[in-house]
Amino acid sequence: MLYQFKSKVTGNVIMLQPNGEHVLEVIGKHSAADPSVKGILLPEQMPQALAALEAAIVQEEAARDEAVAHAKADHEPPPHGDAIGLRQRALPFMDMIRECMKANEAITWGV
Repeated sequence: MLYQFKSKVTGNVIMLQPNGEHVLEVIGKHSAADPSVKGILLPEQMPQALAALEAAIVQEEAARDEAVAHAKADHEPPPHGDAIGLRQRALPFMDMIRECMKANEAITWGV
C-alpha cells in the first residue's frame, strides 16, 4: 500500500506504507490501535506536526550517533542501521506542511 498525501498548494507526496505510517505515528495521526488509512492534517495542527517530526529526527540521529560511539569505544564495527533515515524520508512531507501552513490549506490522505 502507498500513502499519497495531497494538498491544493503542492504536488502530492507519496510514501510506502511503513514510511507513511511512521510519519503519521510521529505526528499523532496513526497508531496500531487506530490505523490511519485516510485522514486530514488541518492548518492549525501543522506547527505541532512539524515540531514532532523535527524532534523525532533529532532523536533518531542522536541514537544513531550514540550507537556508533559505543561501537567505537568497544572496538567493534559500527552498527548497520537504515541507510535512509527519517530526515530524508520526511523532508518532502515537511516541505508540504510548510507550504500548506503559509496558504492555510489542509493536507489529506486516503481520500
